[in-house]
Amino acid sequence: MMGRTVAVTGANGFLASWIVKLLLERGYNVRGTVRNPDNLDKVRHLLELPGAKERLVLYKANLLEEGSFHAIFDGVEGVFHVASPVPATMPDDLENNLLRPALQGTLTVLEAAKSYKSVKRVVVTSSTAAMFESEACRENGNAVIDETWWSDEEYCRSPQSSLGLYSLSKTLAEKAAWNFAKEKGLDVVVMNPGVMVGPILQGSVNASTWIVMNYLNGSLKKIPNRVFGFLHVKDAALAHIIGFEDPSAEGRYPLVERTIHAKELAEILRIICPNCPVPEKCEDNGPPREENYCSDKIKKLGVVLTSSVEALRECVESIKAKKCINC
Repeated sequence: MMGRTVAVTGANGFLASWIVKLLLERGYNVRGTVRNPDNLDKVRHLLELPGAKERLVLYKANLLEEGSFHAIFDGVEGVFHVASPVPATMPDDLENNLLRPALQGTLTVLEAAKSYKSVKRVVVTSSTAAMFESEACRENGNAVIDETWWSDEEYCRSPQSSLGLYSLSKTLAEKAAWNFAKEKGLDVVVMNPGVMVGPILQGSVNASTWIVMNYLNGSLKKIPNRVFGFLHVKDAALAHIIGFEDPSAEGRYPLVERTIHAKELAEILRIICPNCPVPEKCEDNGPPREENYCSDKIKKLGVVLTSSVEALRECVESIKAKKCINC
Protein backbone atom coordinates (compact mmCIF):
# COMPACT_ATOMS: atom_id res chain seq x y z
CA MET A 1 0.00 0.00 0.00
CA MET A 2 3.02 2.21 -0.61
CA GLY A 3 2.15 5.87 -0.97
CA ARG A 4 -1.48 5.78 0.21
CA THR A 5 -2.32 8.35 2.88
CA VAL A 6 -4.72 7.75 5.77
CA ALA A 7 -5.58 9.44 9.06
CA VAL A 8 -5.92 7.93 12.53
CA THR A 9 -7.70 9.83 15.29
CA GLY A 10 -6.50 9.48 18.86
CA ALA A 11 -3.31 8.01 17.41
CA ASN A 12 -1.49 7.61 20.73
CA GLY A 13 -4.12 5.34 22.30
CA PHE A 14 -3.72 1.61 22.98
CA LEU A 15 -5.50 0.34 19.87
CA ALA A 16 -4.71 3.34 17.67
CA SER A 17 -0.98 2.98 18.33
CA TRP A 18 -1.16 -0.56 16.98
CA ILE A 19 -3.13 0.62 13.95
CA VAL A 20 -0.45 3.25 13.26
CA LYS A 21 2.29 0.63 13.68
CA LEU A 22 0.69 -1.81 11.23
CA LEU A 23 -0.13 0.94 8.73
CA LEU A 24 3.50 2.06 8.68
CA GLU A 25 4.61 -1.55 8.23
CA ARG A 26 2.30 -1.77 5.20
CA GLY A 27 3.83 1.35 3.62
CA TYR A 28 1.10 3.88 4.34
CA ASN A 29 1.64 7.58 4.94
CA VAL A 30 -0.11 8.24 8.26
CA ARG A 31 -1.56 11.42 9.69
CA GLY A 32 -2.23 10.90 13.38
CA THR A 33 -4.29 13.22 15.53
CA VAL A 34 -3.53 13.70 19.22
CA ARG A 35 -4.43 16.30 21.82
CA ASN A 36 -0.88 17.63 22.05
CA PRO A 37 1.80 16.47 19.59
CA ASP A 38 4.45 18.30 21.63
CA ASN A 39 3.89 16.10 24.70
CA LEU A 40 6.66 13.59 24.12
CA ASP A 41 5.59 11.46 27.08
CA LYS A 42 2.38 10.72 25.16
CA VAL A 43 3.70 10.42 21.60
CA ARG A 44 7.33 9.28 21.83
CA HIS A 45 6.39 5.65 21.20
CA LEU A 46 4.78 6.66 17.90
CA LEU A 47 7.74 8.72 16.75
CA GLU A 48 10.03 5.75 17.43
CA LEU A 49 8.06 3.30 15.27
CA PRO A 50 9.84 1.99 12.15
CA GLY A 51 8.90 4.26 9.24
CA ALA A 52 7.57 7.03 11.47
CA LYS A 53 10.32 9.50 10.62
CA GLU A 54 9.50 9.29 6.91
CA ARG A 55 5.76 8.62 6.88
CA LEU A 56 4.09 9.72 10.13
CA VAL A 57 2.94 13.25 10.90
CA LEU A 58 1.14 14.11 14.13
CA TYR A 59 -1.46 16.87 14.30
CA LYS A 60 -3.21 18.58 17.18
CA ALA A 61 -6.97 18.01 17.12
CA ASN A 62 -9.88 18.14 19.54
CA LEU A 63 -13.01 16.01 19.15
CA LEU A 64 -15.16 18.81 20.56
CA GLU A 65 -13.84 21.56 18.28
CA GLU A 66 -15.80 21.94 15.06
CA GLY A 67 -13.48 22.06 12.07
CA SER A 68 -10.56 20.67 14.08
CA PHE A 69 -10.02 17.82 11.60
CA HIS A 70 -10.77 19.49 8.27
CA ALA A 71 -7.29 20.40 7.05
CA ILE A 72 -5.91 17.11 8.39
CA PHE A 73 -8.23 15.00 6.22
CA ASP A 74 -7.54 16.92 3.01
CA GLY A 75 -6.03 14.38 0.60
CA VAL A 76 -6.39 11.24 2.72
CA GLU A 77 -8.03 8.11 1.29
CA GLY A 78 -9.21 6.67 4.57
CA VAL A 79 -9.95 7.70 8.12
CA PHE A 80 -9.68 5.45 11.16
CA HIS A 81 -11.78 7.07 13.86
CA VAL A 82 -10.46 5.46 17.02
CA ALA A 83 -10.46 8.38 19.45
CA SER A 84 -13.11 8.12 22.14
CA PRO A 85 -13.17 8.44 25.93
CA VAL A 86 -12.43 5.10 27.66
CA PRO A 87 -12.07 6.04 31.34
CA ALA A 88 -10.47 3.68 33.85
CA THR A 89 -13.00 5.08 36.34
CA MET A 90 -16.26 6.86 35.63
CA PRO A 91 -15.81 10.67 35.59
CA ASP A 92 -17.96 12.93 37.77
CA ASP A 93 -19.54 14.84 34.89
CA LEU A 94 -20.66 11.97 32.68
CA GLU A 95 -22.48 14.15 30.18
CA ASN A 96 -19.51 16.35 29.35
CA ASN A 97 -16.70 13.86 29.96
CA LEU A 98 -18.14 10.71 28.40
CA LEU A 99 -21.39 11.00 26.44
CA ARG A 100 -20.78 14.32 24.71
CA PRO A 101 -17.21 13.60 23.53
CA ALA A 102 -18.22 10.19 22.17
CA LEU A 103 -21.27 11.44 20.28
CA GLN A 104 -20.14 14.88 19.17
CA GLY A 105 -16.63 13.66 18.48
CA THR A 106 -17.89 11.01 16.07
CA LEU A 107 -19.98 13.55 14.17
CA THR A 108 -17.12 16.05 14.07
CA VAL A 109 -14.84 13.47 12.46
CA LEU A 110 -17.46 12.19 10.00
CA GLU A 111 -18.41 15.70 8.89
CA ALA A 112 -14.75 16.49 8.23
CA ALA A 113 -14.29 13.23 6.31
CA LYS A 114 -17.35 13.89 4.18
CA SER A 115 -15.92 17.28 3.19
CA TYR A 116 -13.19 15.70 1.06
CA LYS A 117 -13.77 13.60 -2.05
CA SER A 118 -10.43 11.91 -1.48
CA VAL A 119 -11.88 10.03 1.53
CA LYS A 120 -13.13 6.67 0.26
CA ARG A 121 -14.04 5.04 3.57
CA VAL A 122 -14.16 5.71 7.31
CA VAL A 123 -13.55 2.86 9.74
CA VAL A 124 -15.09 3.64 13.12
CA THR A 125 -14.08 1.94 16.37
CA SER A 126 -17.14 1.05 18.41
CA SER A 127 -17.30 -1.76 20.99
CA THR A 128 -19.12 -4.92 21.99
CA ALA A 129 -20.52 -2.59 24.67
CA ALA A 130 -22.80 -1.30 21.90
CA MET A 131 -24.10 -4.87 21.45
CA PHE A 132 -24.52 -6.78 24.72
CA GLU A 133 -26.26 -4.39 27.12
CA SER A 134 -29.90 -5.52 26.93
CA GLU A 135 -32.38 -7.50 28.96
CA ALA A 136 -32.69 -9.99 26.10
CA CYS A 137 -28.96 -10.70 26.23
CA ARG A 138 -28.84 -11.01 30.02
CA GLU A 139 -31.83 -13.36 30.19
CA ASN A 140 -30.68 -15.64 27.36
CA GLY A 141 -27.35 -17.20 28.27
CA ASN A 142 -27.38 -19.26 25.08
CA ALA A 143 -27.65 -16.23 22.83
CA VAL A 144 -24.85 -15.68 20.34
CA ILE A 145 -24.18 -11.99 19.80
CA ASP A 146 -23.48 -11.02 16.21
CA GLU A 147 -23.62 -7.83 14.15
CA THR A 148 -27.43 -7.64 14.44
CA TRP A 149 -27.39 -7.10 18.22
CA TRP A 150 -27.69 -3.64 19.77
CA SER A 151 -27.48 -2.47 23.36
CA ASP A 152 -30.72 -1.03 24.69
CA GLU A 153 -30.38 2.63 25.65
CA GLU A 154 -32.77 2.43 28.60
CA TYR A 155 -31.11 -0.74 29.88
CA CYS A 156 -27.73 1.03 29.76
CA ARG A 157 -29.13 3.58 32.22
CA SER A 158 -30.43 0.91 34.60
CA PRO A 159 -28.67 -0.52 37.69
CA GLN A 160 -28.55 -3.93 35.95
CA SER A 161 -26.21 -2.65 33.25
CA SER A 162 -22.64 -3.90 33.71
CA LEU A 163 -20.94 -0.96 32.00
CA GLY A 164 -23.74 1.58 32.26
CA LEU A 165 -23.14 4.92 30.62
CA TYR A 166 -19.96 3.74 28.91
CA SER A 167 -22.12 1.30 26.94
CA LEU A 168 -24.59 4.08 26.30
CA SER A 169 -21.83 6.34 24.96
CA LYS A 170 -20.65 3.66 22.51
CA THR A 171 -24.22 2.86 21.45
CA LEU A 172 -25.21 6.47 20.83
CA ALA A 173 -21.97 7.24 19.00
CA GLU A 174 -22.27 4.22 16.73
CA LYS A 175 -25.92 4.88 15.92
CA ALA A 176 -25.01 8.48 15.10
CA ALA A 177 -22.30 7.21 12.74
CA TRP A 178 -24.74 4.95 10.91
CA ASN A 179 -27.36 7.69 10.65
CA PHE A 180 -24.76 10.09 9.27
CA ALA A 181 -23.50 7.50 6.77
CA LYS A 182 -27.03 6.85 5.52
CA GLU A 183 -28.04 10.50 5.25
CA LYS A 184 -24.78 11.80 3.75
CA GLY A 185 -23.79 8.81 1.63
CA LEU A 186 -20.48 8.20 3.41
CA ASP A 187 -18.89 4.73 3.24
CA VAL A 188 -18.57 3.66 6.88
CA VAL A 189 -17.42 0.33 8.36
CA VAL A 190 -17.61 -0.27 12.12
CA MET A 191 -15.44 -2.53 14.25
CA ASN A 192 -16.84 -3.71 17.60
CA PRO A 193 -13.92 -5.08 19.64
CA GLY A 194 -14.28 -6.65 23.05
CA VAL A 195 -11.62 -6.35 25.76
CA MET A 196 -8.34 -5.84 23.91
CA VAL A 197 -5.17 -7.11 25.55
CA GLY A 198 -1.61 -7.65 24.43
CA PRO A 199 1.65 -5.70 24.31
CA ILE A 200 1.37 -2.05 25.34
CA LEU A 201 3.11 0.28 22.89
CA GLN A 202 2.50 3.54 24.73
CA GLY A 203 4.04 4.60 28.02
CA SER A 204 0.92 4.37 30.18
CA VAL A 205 -1.43 1.50 31.02
CA ASN A 206 -4.79 1.70 29.26
CA ALA A 207 -8.27 0.92 30.61
CA SER A 208 -8.54 -2.65 29.28
CA THR A 209 -5.09 -3.53 30.61
CA TRP A 210 -6.21 -2.33 34.03
CA ILE A 211 -8.71 -5.20 34.04
CA VAL A 212 -5.75 -7.57 34.02
CA MET A 213 -3.70 -5.38 36.36
CA ASN A 214 -6.40 -5.49 39.04
CA TYR A 215 -6.08 -9.28 39.19
CA LEU A 216 -2.32 -9.08 39.63
CA ASN A 217 -1.68 -6.16 41.99
CA GLY A 218 -3.90 -7.20 44.89
CA SER A 219 -6.56 -4.53 44.41
CA LEU A 220 -9.20 -7.12 43.43
CA LYS A 221 -10.11 -9.11 46.53
CA LYS A 222 -12.86 -11.33 45.09
CA ILE A 223 -13.58 -12.65 41.61
CA PRO A 224 -16.63 -10.99 40.02
CA ASN A 225 -19.36 -13.09 38.43
CA ARG A 226 -18.97 -11.82 34.90
CA VAL A 227 -17.42 -12.69 31.58
CA PHE A 228 -15.00 -10.88 29.29
CA GLY A 229 -14.87 -11.12 25.53
CA PHE A 230 -11.12 -11.00 24.86
CA LEU A 231 -9.20 -10.13 21.72
CA HIS A 232 -5.53 -9.54 20.92
CA VAL A 233 -5.05 -5.83 20.28
CA LYS A 234 -2.93 -6.55 17.19
CA ASP A 235 -5.81 -8.54 15.68
CA ALA A 236 -8.18 -5.66 16.39
CA ALA A 237 -5.78 -3.27 14.65
CA LEU A 238 -5.44 -5.56 11.63
CA ALA A 239 -9.22 -5.94 11.43
CA HIS A 240 -9.54 -2.16 11.15
CA ILE A 241 -7.01 -2.03 8.32
CA ILE A 242 -8.57 -4.93 6.41
CA GLY A 243 -11.92 -3.23 6.97
CA PHE A 244 -10.53 -0.27 5.06
CA GLU A 245 -8.64 -2.16 2.36
CA ASP A 246 -11.18 -4.85 1.43
CA PRO A 247 -13.89 -3.46 -0.89
CA SER A 248 -16.31 -6.15 0.32
CA ALA A 249 -16.15 -5.00 3.95
CA GLU A 250 -19.44 -3.55 5.15
CA GLY A 251 -21.54 -3.05 8.26
CA ARG A 252 -20.53 -4.04 11.78
CA TYR A 253 -17.88 -6.54 12.89
CA PRO A 254 -17.92 -8.10 16.37
CA LEU A 255 -14.30 -8.75 17.36
CA VAL A 256 -13.97 -11.38 20.11
CA GLU A 257 -11.68 -14.41 20.02
CA ARG A 258 -13.44 -16.06 22.96
CA THR A 259 -15.29 -15.22 26.16
CA ILE A 260 -13.65 -16.05 29.46
CA HIS A 261 -15.42 -16.04 32.82
CA ALA A 262 -13.66 -14.05 35.53
CA LYS A 263 -12.99 -17.25 37.49
CA GLU A 264 -11.22 -18.82 34.52
CA LEU A 265 -9.38 -15.55 33.91
CA ALA A 266 -8.05 -15.73 37.47
CA GLU A 267 -6.90 -19.30 36.90
CA ILE A 268 -5.13 -18.34 33.66
CA LEU A 269 -3.39 -15.37 35.28
CA ARG A 270 -2.38 -17.49 38.28
CA ILE A 271 -0.55 -19.84 35.90
CA ILE A 272 1.04 -17.00 33.92
CA CYS A 273 2.05 -15.07 37.03
CA PRO A 274 2.17 -17.51 39.99
CA ASN A 275 3.75 -15.02 42.40
CA CYS A 276 1.03 -12.39 42.03
CA PRO A 277 -1.84 -12.10 44.57
CA VAL A 278 -4.56 -13.27 42.17
CA PRO A 279 -7.89 -13.63 44.05
CA GLU A 280 -9.33 -17.10 44.58
CA LYS A 281 -12.81 -16.55 46.03
CA CYS A 282 -15.85 -15.50 44.00
CA GLU A 283 -17.98 -12.58 45.13
CA ASP A 284 -21.19 -14.65 44.93
CA ASN A 285 -22.43 -18.20 44.47
CA GLY A 286 -24.83 -17.42 41.66
CA PRO A 287 -24.81 -19.21 38.31
CA PRO A 288 -21.98 -18.12 36.00
CA ARG A 289 -22.86 -15.26 33.69
CA GLU A 290 -22.82 -16.19 30.00
CA GLU A 291 -21.94 -14.11 26.96
CA ASN A 292 -21.14 -15.52 23.52
CA TYR A 293 -20.07 -13.82 20.31
CA CYS A 294 -19.87 -14.75 16.65
CA SER A 295 -16.80 -13.28 14.95
CA ASP A 296 -17.19 -15.29 11.74
CA LYS A 297 -17.75 -12.13 9.73
CA ILE A 298 -14.24 -10.76 10.29
CA LYS A 299 -12.73 -14.22 9.74
CA LYS A 300 -14.28 -14.23 6.27
CA LEU A 301 -12.09 -11.21 5.49
CA GLY A 302 -9.04 -13.32 6.31
CA VAL A 303 -8.31 -12.09 9.83
CA VAL A 304 -7.04 -14.96 12.01
CA LEU A 305 -7.65 -14.36 15.72
CA THR A 306 -4.84 -15.09 18.18
CA SER A 307 -5.55 -17.21 21.25
CA SER A 308 -6.80 -15.03 24.11
CA VAL A 309 -4.55 -16.95 26.50
CA GLU A 310 -1.54 -15.95 24.39
CA ALA A 311 -2.82 -12.36 24.27
CA LEU A 312 -3.10 -12.35 28.08
CA ARG A 313 0.41 -13.79 28.38
CA GLU A 314 1.82 -11.04 26.17
CA CYS A 315 -0.16 -8.47 28.14
CA VAL A 316 1.34 -9.65 31.44
CA GLU A 317 4.85 -9.64 29.94
CA SER A 318 4.31 -6.06 28.79
CA ILE A 319 3.03 -5.01 32.22
CA LYS A 320 6.09 -6.56 33.84
CA ALA A 321 8.43 -4.88 31.35
CA LYS A 322 6.94 -1.51 32.30
CA LYS A 323 7.43 -2.39 35.98
CA CYS A 324 3.74 -1.84 36.73
CA ILE A 325 3.65 -4.90 39.03
CA ASN A 326 6.24 -6.23 41.46
CA CYS A 327 5.42 -9.94 41.38
